[in-house]
Amino acid sequence: MLLTTGQAANELGCAVTTFRRLVHAELLPGLDNRGNRVMVPWDVVQQLRERPAAPLHRLKAQEVAVLRVNVAQPVQEATRQWIGFSAALGPDDLLKALQGWWRCDPASVAAGGVLPVTLSGYVVAVLTGLQAWENEDGRYRFPDAVLAGYVTDLVGPGKHLTAGEAGDRAAAELLLGTRLASHSGGALAYVPTGSPTTS
Repeated sequence: MLLTTGQAANELGCAVTTFRRLVHAELLPGLDNRGNRVMVPWDVVQQLRERPAAPLHRLKAQEVAVLRVNVAQPVQEATRQWIGFSAALGPDDLLKALQGWWRCDPASVAAGGVLPVTLSGYVVAVLTGLQAWENEDGRYRFPDAVLAGYVTDLVGPGKHLTAGEAGDRAAAELLLGTRLASHSGGALAYVPTGSPTTS
């Protein structure tokens, strides 16, 4: 059975624009393009609905920043060609597209140790190596950030672990493809993990 994007969004309890971001980011397999209509297989919607919540309680920090991005768009900047996320981007372009410039509290981002990147409420990439930052007009970039992993298929999910460090790879494996709700007026949100207080 095939659903329209509107029907798929309704099944998932989200706005159709939210669901279409997943389509445009090329994260969903088996789509059927019929003219200007995109039809979505029922099993894709079922798999999205059954994705587990991110197990943030397994992280060491009591709070993590969450980078909420849109579908990748081209930009004319010296250090990158894209901003945002698309499964069609290679890891080098993807890292550049995600490592700044964002309005945020950089010390809080660094303290979390890991930066989940979400698109439409699903973790599509994970950054680590956030201890250093640059500031330009109140926007921050993390020049040493590492792309620990990313997904190319959210349904599978198709995970690609790209970090060299075992701990970074483990964090990516833990979070990629999970659901992670966050609320913020900007690109960065700060989410409590529920981890016990460490002394």
